[in-house]
Formats: sequence, C-alpha cells, structure tokens
Amino acid sequence: MPGGDDAQRKKRLIIIGVSTFLLVAMVIGVAVSVTFTKNVSIDEDPKDNNKSHLSSTVKAVKTLCHPTDYKKECEESLTKEAGNTTDARKLIEIAFQITIKRIGEGLEKANILHEVEKEPRAKEALVTCKQLMDLSIEEFKRSIERLGKFDLNNLDNILTSLKVWLSGAVTYQETCLDAFENTTSDAGNKMKEVLQTAMHMSSNGLAIINELSKTLTSFHITKPVARRLLQDADDLPILGHETDNDDEFPEWVKDHVGVRRLLKMNTRKFMANVIVAKDGSGNFTTITDALKNVPRKNQKPFIIWIKQGVYNEHVEVSRNMTHVVFVGDGSKTTRITGSKNFIDGVNTYNTATVAVQGDYFVAIGVGFENSAGAIKHQAVALRVQADKSIFYKCRMDGFQDTLYVHALRQFYRDCIISGTIDFVFGDAVAVFQNCTFVVRKPMQNQQCIVTAQGRKERYQPSGIVIQGGAIVSDPNYYPVRFDNKAYLARPWKNFSRTIFLDTYIGDLIQPEGYMPWQTDKGIPTNTETCFYAEVNNRGPGSDLAKRVKWQGVKNLTPQIATDFYPSKFFHGDDWIRVTNIPYSSGGKNSSSFKH
Repeated sequence: MPGGDDAQRKKRLIIIGVSTFLLVAMVIGVAVSVTFTKNVSIDEDPKDNNKSHLSSTVKAVKTLCHPTDYKKECEESLTKEAGNTTDARKLIEIAFQITIKRIGEGLEKANILHEVEKEPRAKEALVTCKQLMDLSIEEFKRSIERLGKFDLNNLDNILTSLKVWLSGAVTYQETCLDAFENTTSDAGNKMKEVLQTAMHMSSNGLAIINELSKTLTSFHITKPVARRLLQDADDLPILGHETDNDDEFPEWVKDHVGVRRLLKMNTRKFMANVIVAKDGSGNFTTITDALKNVPRKNQKPFIIWIKQGVYNEHVEVSRNMTHVVFVGDGSKTTRITGSKNFIDGVNTYNTATVAVQGDYFVAIGVGFENSAGAIKHQAVALRVQADKSIFYKCRMDGFQDTLYVHALRQFYRDCIISGTIDFVFGDAVAVFQNCTFVVRKPMQNQQCIVTAQGRKERYQPSGIVIQGGAIVSDPNYYPVRFDNKAYLARPWKNFSRTIFLDTYIGDLIQPEGYMPWQTDKGIPTNTETCFYAEVNNRGPGSDLAKRVKWQGVKNLTPQIATDFYPSKFFHGDDWIRVTNIPYSSGGKNSSSFKH
C-alpha cells in the first residue's frame, strides 16, 4: 500500500537522521554540537596541529555566533576566551561566563554611582539596578548548570528553560534602565553605556539557544533516541508534551486531588505549615513573619494559610523561597494591600504590594491590591518573576500598572484583574485562562489600556496570552467608557506580543483595538514590530473590521493560533497539571475549560 511505503520511508529517514546526529555527537563529544559544527570540516589533516585547532575554533565560533544580532562582539569575545575548543557546549558556557562578567562590571559601576549620587530617584534606581543585575546573573548561572545536564533524554524541556531564563536575564537588564524614568541626573545614561555590552551578549546568548532549539526541533529530537529508532513518524511525541525529568514537582497530596483540596476550610487547617491571622488565632499576625519560616530552597509545598482580613504590608517571596503556597479565605476576604506609587517618589518596580521571586509559587483565593488610586499613576499590586508560578481564583486590584507579569513562566486561572492604564504589563511567558479583566474609571484626561507587553528581543519566548474569560467595564467606568476610551493593548517594547483567544470583549473596547506607544517626542513606535492577534473572540468589542492596519497586527489561521494555547506556548505544562487545578491545555472545547 502507498501509505505503508510512506511510513517506511519516513522511518528510514528518521533513523538516518538520528544515526547521523549520534555519529557527529561522538566525533565532537557532545550531542548539541551537531548544530554548530555542520560548517566545520572534519576531513582536514594539516601538518600544524596548533594552527588546525585554532582554525577549527575560529570556524566553530563563527558558526555559533552566526544567528546573533551582535556578531562582532560575539566572535571577538569568544575567540579571545575559547582557547582551542570546538565543543559547542563549552563555547556556550564560555559565552555565558563572559556575559556574567560583563553584568558584574555593571553591578560594580552601579555601586560606585550609588555612593556619589545625590538625586533621590536616581539613587533609588541604582539600588533597583543592583537587585536586577543580581537576578540577571542568577539566570545565567542556572542556565550554565542546566547546560551541564544537556543530554538526548530531555532536550526540548532543557532548551525551553534556557530560553525562558535567558529571556528573564534580558528583561532584568532592561528594567534596570527603565528605573531611571523621570530622573534628572546622568546616572541613567552612564548605566546604559556600561550595560551595553552585557545586554548585547545576553541577546546573543538567547539567539544561540534559540537557533539550537530550532535545529533540534527540525530533527524532532525531543525524546530519548534509543526508544525512537524503531518508531514510525506518526508515533513521535508532540513537541512540548514531555515530562521534564530534571524538575522536581511537588507531590501535593497522596490522593492526587491537588490544590483543590485546599479550597475546603477544614483541609486548610490540617495541611497548612503555618497560619496567619490578624486576630492572633494563628501562628503569626503578618505574612512577612510567616515567610521567615520557609526552608531555604524548599523542595515541597510550604503552605501558608492566610485567614480572612486586610493585611496592610509589603510582602516579598524571595528567590530562595521556592514552592511557597498562599491560601486565602477568598480573594475578597483575604486581601494584601499597600499604596506605594510613582508620584510619591517610588519607581514602578518598587511600588509592588507583593513581589514574588521564588519558583513554583502558588496563590489560591487571595486578593492583591494597590490602593494608591489613579491620581498616583504607576502603582503595582503584584509583581511576579517566579518561574512556573500559578494564581487561582485570585484578585489583583489597582489602577495604573496593577499586575506586573515581569518575567519567566506564569499561569493565571479564574482570576479578576482590575485597572486603568497598562494594568497587565511586563515580559513574562504568561497565560490568563478564564480570567476577567475589569477596566476602571481613570482620571478625567486619561484613556485605558488593558495590556502593555514588554518583549524587547525578537528571540524572547515571552508574551501575554488571554484565553477565555472577559474584558468588561467596572460599574463606575461604564457611563464614561466612550469618553475615556479603552484599548486592548499598546506596544511597550519593540517586539511586544499579546494574543486574545476565545474571549468575550465588551463594547468598551474601541473599534481600532490598539493604540500606539509614543516616544517622548510623541512619535508612534513599535507598530511594525509588535505581534498582536485576535482569534475566535466574541462580544461587541470583538469586531475586527475597523482594527488598526499596523504590520504588527496579525491575522492568524486557526492552525497557527494553536501555538498560543498553553501546552504549546509553555512547551510543557506538567507544572500546571500536577496541581490538579482546573486547566485546559488547548482550545475552548478542551476538558476543564469553562466560562
């Protein structure tokens, strides 16, 4: 049969491809080198071995740096440090180490500038820069550690994590420079100058890993080779559905009912590691004190039951507080509130009422609020930079810049987010499933924008995906919704990316849909390089007929749109599934997806 012949031919091609891959891996000592040594001849037998090694190294460096945007810096820095190596993995590690060194130089400069800086906003910005550069260095360090585990058993998940972490490192450096907004000294320009090489090298590292990922994807190398040699093409795994064996997911409960069990009051009492209660009936009266009990680099859920009440405190879940779980008594009854804001002299990054950096964070039934009000401009309720973090049945209430989805992988389910201007913003790989976005009444002269995504580099995997749920007016905003106009998004950074899928869009959204980001001189920008798309939405605001005609506003086919459903967009969703919260990996007809 013709079908049988095709299957056999596909199988032979796969076997040949994998066998070639393994042969090259044996020759150069590491599997990933097939990507970057394909242009380097292995048949040469020059008399001068030193010259041969040097020539091969130069070729390997040029090949490695080929996909980068800053080739000269990539090639010069690597050639200087590479010695005689042609091993792609070692070259990548060297590139990462050079980048760490360059970021470290920026950190030293920030310390020096901070000592002499007099202007308050600039001085605070330098402190923020130091924090962000530390985070950026940590992302490169864990990337190097993960690169050391590079093998054929788990390539897709390893490369996905590398792209996410390096993207985070890029974002942190960009946020450092953003912190100098409205400063009057020259500290911001000095930091921009000193960080330029680090930012270019960070961009290059991300481009290299992205190219490697694309090449391996084209080979369909995402599962252990030994098991795949005898498989038909039709039996090959779908990219992004593998279990990440290098990650240790928490075992939530023995009967596998996951976090949903925590929604029951009696269960919380027995499962909580600590209890926070305003009335003194728990172990602590503040969340900050409770967090001091989280074991360093914790590897299992540390459940903090936050009983009903309004907690007026600024909370930070630091990077070494992993697997922390906040469980509230409901997002309206357990509320964490603050009022730091830009007008009162605090930069946007530091206005957050709650900041979460510890990986595998989960919040259930908690309200996060910044009560500064519209008149105070930027005022963040929640800032999240925790990889594989989850928010379920939570509220984030504020006005401008309510929810800062800053970096790394984040999933929101059945949440309510309210605000006025750019009230969901940042550069995470973020999916909002079945969430409600409530536009509030702004100041008299203001317009409203739901999202402002901050993707700076074209190779970053980041973006905001809004799937299901609704975009609606707050009752106080409803009467003025056509005066204080509302838009779906504006492109904050060069490659801003936001996708709206299967969502109800109310009549508050203007027919144009999007408004441009404007430079300080009032010039519209990023309209050609952004990526905005709407697929299968409904409601009076979903009509696409009068949308802006930017090059960056895309018309996606249903097939391409599937790339932005959670399982594919995250390239693996085990970290969500293990919690057993309601979740749909695909489109609106998938199980567990309801509105």
